[in-house]
Amino acid sequence: QVQLAESGGGSVQPGGSLRLSCAASGITRSIVTTMGWYRQAPGKQRELVAEDTSGGSIMLADSVKGRFTISRDLAENTVYLQMNSLKPEDTAVYYCHAVLYERRTNWSRDYWGTGTQVFVSS
Repeated sequence: QVQLAESGGGSVQPGGSLRLSCAASGITRSIVTTMGWYRQAPGKQRELVAEDTSGGSIMLADSVKGRFTISRDLAENTVYLQMNSLKPEDTAVYYCHAVLYERRTNWSRDYWGTGTQVFVSS
């Protein structure tokens, strides 16, 4: 059973920092290709924050460029999101996302964590 375990959320004042972690487990027949983070604020659609692809490239949302950094530990199937200079508009539930590729079937599948809450408020 593939699971994505998120941690690191919490409450912080504007300008503060948080580091989110997500570890994928239960991977037996697949390889993890893309890992990344989405977020969803109340009343808003889920949006991509950052992704680290299997090709070694990263994607960052324009709203977080210069403030957030995504990194990945391939050996541990873990992805991190370092969030600096946090703003109130960063308040959201952050969801870990991973794409797993199964070589036997040549299929890819999306997996999601249950989310970790980030509050940015004074």
